[in-house]
Amino acid sequence: RTTRIRAERGDDFIRRHRDQPFFLYYPTTLIHGKLARTPDSVGDKPNLYADNILYMDKLVGKLVAELEGLKLREKTLIVFTGDNGCVGQQTVNGRPIDGRKGALKEGGSRVPLIVNWPGTTPAGKTSRDLVDFSDFFPTFAALAKANVPPGVTLDGHSFAPQILGRPGQPREWVYVQLHADRYVRDAQWKFTKAGDFFDMKDAPWREIPVPSDTPDAGAQA
Repeated sequence: RTTRIRAERGDDFIRRHRDQPFFLYYPTTLIHGKLARTPDSVGDKPNLYADNILYMDKLVGKLVAELEGLKLREKTLIVFTGDNGCVGQQTVNGRPIDGRKGALKEGGSRVPLIVNWPGTTPAGKTSRDLVDFSDFFPTFAALAKANVPPGVTLDGHSFAPQILGRPGQPREWVYVQLHADRYVRDAQWKFTKAGDFFDMKDAPWREIPVPSDTPDAGAQA
């Protein structure tokens, strides 16, 4: 019920602000915590994981339909992402993802990031650029042509150019932390708090341990 009310209030917010610039943050609680039946679940023992994903997709679709009905779709940037990785063992292209929610492997810390802006963002393009949540503020500020407060140093890197179809200046590394555990990684290499070093060329399916005496020039660098 809470999830449905949030979606309804999102629709209402869009309608009330249709004639001015607006920012809507819509945090669905679906696919989180103890999974429960959705209004669309059928049968005595439904697949609650699949049902929750489908219902989330349905609610996001209602927001998109509201934008389309108000003729705002081509004026609106939609960003869809998650706050943590997969629940349970999931697959990508038929291969099991390494790790899950609550772990600092790819399955726990790597999340979807979908950006859609018809007529502005190139359709069907996949970017390999590194992005983390600290990048959202400078990105939205750049797209809104807002001035960042003077004297403030931001950790984030704007990916607004990539949204607009330009190369931009992607960040070289990301830092990820969960409680006292943490790691830093770039496009290929990952270094953990415990001092473990991994080659991530086969991510998100596995991280390959790299010995300290490796002869690999890239790893040494």
